[in-house]
Amino acid sequence: QVQLVESGGGLVQAGGSLRLSCAASRRTFSSFAVAWFRQAPGKERDFVARINWSGGSTDYADSVKGRFTISRDNAKNTVYLQMNSLKPEDTAVYYCATQSPYASDYLARTAYNYWGQGTQVTVSS
Repeated sequence: QVQLVESGGGLVQAGGSLRLSCAASRRTFSSFAVAWFRQAPGKERDFVARINWSGGSTDYADSVKGRFTISRDNAKNTVYLQMNSLKPEDTAVYYCATQSPYASDYLARTAYNYWGQGTQVTVSS
């Protein structure tokens, strides 16, 4: 079992920045790829970004490329999502999740086995 706790959400004006954190309860967290997803009201939970176990490889949804940066500090069992140039359409609950070692389609929610409780991000226009 891995427990994930997200933090750093809040209310920000369009064009502003936030940094989300995802802290894990176990040192084995460093063995997993980790992703951020987001879910807006009435919508599906969508992929945002992913980082491999070492931090050497990252992937982003087209909608956030160039604005968001995912990173990790395995010594602190934490993954971050730096969000810049925020837009009202970025408003959602943001979740972090660990990727199952047996799953290859990192864009799919089903590839992830442990999830945090989510943190709300609201961007005002």
